[in-house]
Amino acid sequence: MKIYVYLDESGSIHKNSNTKFFAVGGYFIFKEDKNKATSLYKRINKEIKNTRNIRMDKEIKSYDMLDIEKIKIFNEVQDIETFYGIAKVFEKTLMKKEIVHSNIFFNYAVKVLFSDCIVPLLNLVQINESIEFIVSIDNRNIRVGEINNLETYLKTEFCLERFDFKITYYDSKTNFGIQLADLVVNTFYNYYKDKRIVKKVIKSLKHKNFRVSSFPGHKIKGRIKKIEYNI
Repeated sequence: MKIYVYLDESGSIHKNSNTKFFAVGGYFIFKEDKNKATSLYKRINKEIKNTRNIRMDKEIKSYDMLDIEKIKIFNEVQDIETFYGIAKVFEKTLMKKEIVHSNIFFNYAVKVLFSDCIVPLLNLVQINESIEFIVSIDNRNIRVGEINNLETYLKTEFCLERFDFKITYYDSKTNFGIQLADLVVNTFYNYYKDKRIVKKVIKSLKHKNFRVSSFPGHKIKGRIKKIEYNI
């Protein structure tokens, strides 16, 4: 079984950054619906650019979008049967130690995201086969010499499970899945930063399609029920 995961980050994990929060997240989706999500986002993205007279080769980041545009995307994408938005939000001021190496912490953040927001939703008793996670991540903060570290790290951390991981890094300018992931994670990052920023957008989200966890701790907002499969 293949599950596709698209990830991005919001905030900063660099030790010299004074941002209070850092978030990693995006969405996961099953093979049969993978192209539906990216095609839908691509279509709406094109409509936004046409309406606002933006060049087609220019990437629209989530912070450039109007609330009405974000709501339109969420209203359509959350109707896709196997679409699940996810985010792990870290409150840096509550950590006992400073973040020394941002890439190492990013790997840890992705592992915790899987542990708290993805794996708990999978009905592993119902799945009688191994799961391959095909993970796409924005490459802007990854050093060339470290691109294979996350894949090895996740395989080691989940060595007791029938999981495999394939990590690929992309330029978000050419990957609509990662652009959609940016919208999801930035929405929840702003929710923790200042709810007023995304008040209208959050109200449009369906509880069953999203799961968010805070750190430290494992407090969950959103979906708790495991996903039922049509096997």
